[in-house]
Amino acid sequence: MDALSYQSIGMGAVALVVARVFYVRVKKAPEGNEAMARIARYVREGAMAFLAREYKVLAVYAAVVFALLSATLGLLAGGAFFAGAFLSLIASLFGMKAATYANVRTAEAARAHGKPTALVTALDGGAVMGLCVAGLGLIGLGGIYALFRNHEHLATIVHSFAVGASSIALFARIGGGIYTKAADVGADIVGKVEANIPEDDPRNPGVIADNVGDNVGDIAGMGADIYESYVAAVVAAIALGLTMPIATLQQLAPSVTSEVELRAMAVSLPLLLATIGLAVSVVGIFITRMLKNLPPARVLRLALILPPFLVVIAAAVVLPMLGFSTGAVITLAAGAAGGAIVGLVTDYYTSMGPIHKVAESSLTGPGTNVIRGLAVGLESVAIPLVTLCAVGWISNDQLGLYGIALAAVGMLAGTAIVMTVDAYGPIADNGGGISEMAGLGKEVREITDELDAVGNTTAAVGKGFAIGSAVLTVVALFAAFNMEVNAVRRAKGGAELVLYLTDAKVLMGILFGAMLPCIVGAMTMTAVGRAAGAIVEEIRRQFREIPGLLEGKPGVEPQPKVIVDIATSAAIREMIAPGAIAVLAPVVVGFTAGPEVLAGMLAGALAVGAVLSLVMANGGGAWDNAKKHIEKGGLPGHAQCSDAHKAAVVGDTVGDPFKDTSGPGISILIKVMGVVSLLIAPLIA
Repeated sequence: MDALSYQSIGMGAVALVVARVFYVRVKKAPEGNEAMARIARYVREGAMAFLAREYKVLAVYAAVVFALLSATLGLLAGGAFFAGAFLSLIASLFGMKAATYANVRTAEAARAHGKPTALVTALDGGAVMGLCVAGLGLIGLGGIYALFRNHEHLATIVHSFAVGASSIALFARIGGGIYTKAADVGADIVGKVEANIPEDDPRNPGVIADNVGDNVGDIAGMGADIYESYVAAVVAAIALGLTMPIATLQQLAPSVTSEVELRAMAVSLPLLLATIGLAVSVVGIFITRMLKNLPPARVLRLALILPPFLVVIAAAVVLPMLGFSTGAVITLAAGAAGGAIVGLVTDYYTSMGPIHKVAESSLTGPGTNVIRGLAVGLESVAIPLVTLCAVGWISNDQLGLYGIALAAVGMLAGTAIVMTVDAYGPIADNGGGISEMAGLGKEVREITDELDAVGNTTAAVGKGFAIGSAVLTVVALFAAFNMEVNAVRRAKGGAELVLYLTDAKVLMGILFGAMLPCIVGAMTMTAVGRAAGAIVEEIRRQFREIPGLLEGKPGVEPQPKVIVDIATSAAIREMIAPGAIAVLAPVVVGFTAGPEVLAGMLAGALAVGAVLSLVMANGGGAWDNAKKHIEKGGLPGHAQCSDAHKAAVVGDTVGDPFKDTSGPGISILIKVMGVVSLLIAPLIA
């Protein structure tokens, strides 16, 4: 098992090499005419400017937390935190840079070669992000295990790494989400609703900012989100492997009697599964590229659903050879099947019958559209949560709470390809925007719109995977927190922590925790609204004060940099408070009210956060694709800029921050609170 860490590092390095190959391939592809290159440069410069400003703020945060952790838990803990944060930022940076090159090349590929080549170009750009996320995550975790597997403070070091990854992801996801949705909503309100001009019309000053937002929110932010989910799932399994009662761990390898060996197997197993998952994902990415002539929707659905099952097959062969029980394989299979079901249900609610109903409700105005979209989001929660409960039940029956953590790892086993497909969507969307602004014609836009519509659905499926794994991961983190507290108490000769629902401390904690996802959701929604309002006013001003802009006179151009600056400043400013709540709430509650209240808070946040994040992600996806359904002629006689279309745009303006800001932010919130609680558990026990 000791050699496994080096194998993990090696597989991570292979993934980065392959990512480099795809990056070079994308950059070598033609980027089209001068107008296309100029627009792409504006988008790339705007995205990099946003990251530069965001990273300055996050650098200050990282420095402060590094100092605090080093002073309280030791320099190794501070260093591990910094490593987790740094790798998260690097993964986002590399992936987004590739995406800003791939967008214009996707548009050119659609113009010059057609749909299959455009599909492959967008996938190649997304693969850079997917492989960087999984590769750097595996290198980080494998490196820590290789260096500190025999260290007495291994748990603290691993937990600190997870806190670095999780907290940075929260800031990046919320900041990027605020930017992208403020720009998107602002551009849509003035462009589509007020001015009756098409999406991505070059006359609209908000279009460039909207395209920038696709990169900073849906690629850089989502990349940090998936990286954090990946790391948190593995860390939760490691934490339980270090603290679970030996009788429970015995189920993992019945033939092993040594406690030291059992715990080593429990700690190394999630790394092994992540290594297998990354290898399968690399192969899956190449297979997906070979299927380019099939319908894009079928290609991408296969790419999302198949890898976890291939991991299960590989694990069924490898794990028994290493002495693991069939329970490990069953648990892994439960997680993979659960992820597939959650993904398919998400696919249904965001791309099939429900979106037609939402679109039809637009015939009677924006009010009925909003009502129907909310109903779809609420309804979509049932099957995923029942599925996750079943996965948890099966996993717990096989391997106890450790099994639940292992199921989360199984659900995220195909992280690299999930992120590849997720990043593909914004790249295709950007390609469509560039084609419109550069005047490439209806045929090119039809290709990019089809690719974008599929990408919108796959992005929703990716969010479903992330939320599903978050629920299982937080359950595991909750259990690990309880065990960590009890381990410290036993070492001190104190009474163990026992949680009862009838305990007032636990109940108060549950209520307090239930409040936090609502507060963070409200803060992020309000932030999007404020920023979008400022952008709306600026776009109106430019249409009013720049002669000939709205009429499209030759030589008259908008001022997109002003919109980019408004969105950037708002996102950086507004991301701080929600991020601070996630990090500070467990610390404040833990040190002032004790572990009982903190445990209740985690339980309350999990229950409410899981529901809210699913409602927002699926409802938002339904609103978005209902709008696109109308734009593609899904409602005969109600074309773009009709009253029904305008009603759908209003619904989409509600859904956009739901699915891309508040929903993902809440999902990360509950994980951040879990890993921070786990880190401070020894200090408050």
